[in-house]
Amino acid sequence: MNFDQILLGVGLLLGLCVLASKFASKLGVPVLVLFVGIGMLAGSDGIGGIWFEDARLAQQIGVVALVFILFAGGMDLDWKAAKPYVGRSLSLATVGVALTAGVVAIFATQFLGFGWAEGLLLGAIISSTDAAAVFSTLTQSGNALRQDVRQTIEIESGSNDPTAIFLTTAFVDALAKGQGFHAGLLGMFVWQMLLGALGGYLVGRGGVLLMRALRLDHEGLFHAVSIVIVLVSYGGVALLGGNGFLAVYIAGVVFGQGEFRQKRGLRRFHDGIAWLMQILMFLVLGLLVFPSQLPSVILPGLAVGAVLMFVARPVGTVVALLPFRMRAPELTLISWAGLRGAVPIILATIPLLAGIPRSQEIFNLVFFVVLLSALLQGTTIPWLSRKLGLIEKPVRQESVTA
Repeated sequence: MNFDQILLGVGLLLGLCVLASKFASKLGVPVLVLFVGIGMLAGSDGIGGIWFEDARLAQQIGVVALVFILFAGGMDLDWKAAKPYVGRSLSLATVGVALTAGVVAIFATQFLGFGWAEGLLLGAIISSTDAAAVFSTLTQSGNALRQDVRQTIEIESGSNDPTAIFLTTAFVDALAKGQGFHAGLLGMFVWQMLLGALGGYLVGRGGVLLMRALRLDHEGLFHAVSIVIVLVSYGGVALLGGNGFLAVYIAGVVFGQGEFRQKRGLRRFHDGIAWLMQILMFLVLGLLVFPSQLPSVILPGLAVGAVLMFVARPVGTVVALLPFRMRAPELTLISWAGLRGAVPIILATIPLLAGIPRSQEIFNLVFFVVLLSALLQGTTIPWLSRKLGLIEKPVRQESVTA
């Protein structure tokens, strides 16, 4: 295709995704499923016939998209309301993710013929929930989910990617270089998290001060400045050895809590950017997969998905939240709302690019499990939240007579 055809194709695909989003809530299907489906239909095995197999480009597009999605999610977070629930969310984002990966790894090695390193790699890739999937699904559902539960789920989804990314890269290095796991990896993880948190706070705080100090002739230039903040928070911290994803999320939280004149317009701007990035990311990931290869992973995919949703995630949730003495309904919904989305698919490109044995099988398995999670969990969260009595009850206004 020439350049003009590419631009036309991109425009038509974006338009189809926007139209699909209108019908997602009516159909009761998470919007990400429709975006991925359009990408698959447009791909090499679909009616569009677009040949796309560049895993590196897909990974890079996914990283950029996630950076903007995480920043927008951080900006929208009400810190005063969320602060009491940070501890439980971080426990889910670390202990919960590690336990989820471990349970999936045990199943993969015992029943699917994976070696321990490969099983741990598969578990690590699908261990974290996805911010884009969680944010869009909770917003799309239309239910006023009780604040403590919603905040816990959203903060976890915005902060658990670093754990999954660290575990995935560690296991890929172990398989590629034949290196074992050592205690130094834990210290490296702690350092990356601390540097990511500190760097994100400093960039976010600096962004607030910059917005207050700048006097620009055109309002649109403040949008450009906010993009600078996003890119610096991720790229700068990552270059220093910290976790860029955690940094950009915290930068968004700090930036969103600041007081400056342009904040309302910037929040709308980044909300629009986040939606554009979601469409682009899921479209590209849909193009990357070859649907003709999925039938071979249906049975193992169903098994892995069932273990993930009904065993691994619940075990990780209950153990991680044990110190917080939460009730069974809350634990049940938090466990079930652990949606998988773009992050596991993007992480599955890492072993593909490293040439790890069975990496294509792992990628197809992960893609199938993500679709299963979105279709089964994403469509039932509103119903389950009502059944468990976790919908915020409206405040009744009582008339006062003199």
